[in-house]
Amino acid sequence: MDYPLNTIRGIGPKRIQALADAGIRTVRDLLLYFPRDYRDLTSPKPLCDIRPGEEAAVRVEISSKASEYRSGRLCITRARVSDGTATVPVVFYNQPWMKENLVVGRELLLYGRFEVYKGKIQLTCPSIEQEEVIEPVYRPIPGLSAKMIRQAVEAALRIMEGQWPDELPERLRLRYQLAERNFAMRNAHFPQNPEALRAARRRLAFEELLLYQVALSLSRGGAEPGVRCEFADGAIEAYWRGLSFPPTDAQKRVLEEIAGDLRSARPMARLLQGDVGSGKTAVAFGAIALAAGCGYQSALMAPTEVLARQHYEGAKALFEPMGRKVGLLTGSLTARQHREAHEAISAGEWDIVVGTHALITESVRFERLGLVITDEQHRFGVRQRAQLGAKGERVNVLVMSATPIPRTLALILYGDLDLSILDQLPPGRTPIKTRVVPQDKREDMYGFVRREVSRGRQAYVVCPLVEESEAVDALSAEALYKELKENLLRDVRVEMVHGRMKPADKEAALSRFREREADVLVSTTVIEVGVNVPNATVMIVEDAQRFGLAQLHQLRGRVGRGDQESWCFLVGEPNERLKLLASTTDGFKIAEKDMEMRGPGDLFGARQSGAVVAGIFGLLSDTSLIKITHDEARRILSCPESEESAAVIRLAKDLLERKLCDIAMN
Repeated sequence: MDYPLNTIRGIGPKRIQALADAGIRTVRDLLLYFPRDYRDLTSPKPLCDIRPGEEAAVRVEISSKASEYRSGRLCITRARVSDGTATVPVVFYNQPWMKENLVVGRELLLYGRFEVYKGKIQLTCPSIEQEEVIEPVYRPIPGLSAKMIRQAVEAALRIMEGQWPDELPERLRLRYQLAERNFAMRNAHFPQNPEALRAARRRLAFEELLLYQVALSLSRGGAEPGVRCEFADGAIEAYWRGLSFPPTDAQKRVLEEIAGDLRSARPMARLLQGDVGSGKTAVAFGAIALAAGCGYQSALMAPTEVLARQHYEGAKALFEPMGRKVGLLTGSLTARQHREAHEAISAGEWDIVVGTHALITESVRFERLGLVITDEQHRFGVRQRAQLGAKGERVNVLVMSATPIPRTLALILYGDLDLSILDQLPPGRTPIKTRVVPQDKREDMYGFVRREVSRGRQAYVVCPLVEESEAVDALSAEALYKELKENLLRDVRVEMVHGRMKPADKEAALSRFREREADVLVSTTVIEVGVNVPNATVMIVEDAQRFGLAQLHQLRGRVGRGDQESWCFLVGEPNERLKLLASTTDGFKIAEKDMEMRGPGDLFGARQSGAVVAGIFGLLSDTSLIKITHDEARRILSCPESEESAAVIRLAKDLLERKLCDIAMN
């Protein structure tokens, strides 16, 4: 089973090292490196049926002589292709050798993405395929071409042909009609047909989901005592009375759940999920207040300096009048500020420490850490969360996410955490009206922005790019900033911010917008989280089709934070996703629909570092397996003595050991 990689003919020392750098050290590891996607070349589509944004295989004939020209450093090769139903341009960037393949009259099987460029559809950088098959697409490995990876996997499959033991109990496999393991492994990599691929993915996803959930439950069993907070019975009510607004019933319920964890001998491990504007920060500050009242330090880690500073200012305003000291630790502090911060933390002078990734550096030492909070958890990996928790002795951990996750999927992604959901918005939050705006209505839309500004309101305008690109037909922040300043909003104060700016410049631009020294903020997605300007009433997202649903929902949440009517305009041609966003502001409904449309792996992708979606589950489309395997895991753990349960638990323990070993090695 664990044959060394040099067993595979044609893999020399350099390729073995490249695979090892990617965590692949044996033939088994290589076969568990599942494709991240597939190209279905078995049914080429007619060009007349292609839609913008679609990836597809097409069988076409070159109908025009290829041309080649340069734009800066970019070499662009163009031709036209036809299949009798339509004719479209095909374009290649920095691939001058492609001109030799684009001979008039030649028939080709192409696979690629169809995009809109200057109002017309084109096929961008397709691959030339040889056979009508279902082709695996693997995540890139530095030092290895896609062809090399496919060849290595093919060779590994030949070595392991018929040798992969089917470790799932047979009765369990028959009960859920799961394919045999060797069949599943072969067809997960090189499917015979779409039906075989579905059966293979279902079998492997079922096994991974089941073992993962059983392993997570086992990892939480028998925990040693952790930090215990013995606060007074009236502490929670006293905290709520100290705020300038009444809590929602959901906020009160969730803080009670957290308080129960803090009082327990077992360390808290809880996910606090809430839609944009549901008041997660107030609940988190309540947990900090309870820990501080018992003499414990708290650490709050945010993914960006903008969000960390916002939390810092909010914590200072709330806790310093109570006699609690609040400190900030971020990467942009000077060497002297870093030294002073580290001294204050280790001496216990700061009761509450707010920061970015700088909090998990090795030199940071806490005097009496009792509570760790990570905000926007989807921006952090499992290991980063663990690193912050390791700053104390079995501390209480609270993670927060404003990216709505369907409850069933949360059980998988955060199966090691208890789940609390804030399902109410505080009173006074104004519902946001969302509209999809076609390109020919842009001028009217910016006229609306001018009217809002004349009433003293502010607006965000978000673009997908920082700079213009020949390869992508989308507005850039820099180009739009210039267009608005010189034309559409020439009588309005326009500011710009994007991720390539220096932190100080970025913060200065955001500060001017917060202080109402600017009326319109042109930005990339750096304002997706953590920017709170109650006076902003308009959010415009240019080229909205280039953003994910969850990201669009986050951006929309930047407005509607005051008592004024607020609007979100999505610029682009109406499609199913944009229409869905315009029809509801319920983030959980949006997440459920997004998962149905794209599958759970696409929804979260590599951002969930350390989560199960990294494996075959990332390709799962049958989301009902989440619930099925969750219920089966509970059944197995409720009767661990049975032969079937014992076999699954043994496999889950092996999985847990391998995962812990992988984390240690990485």
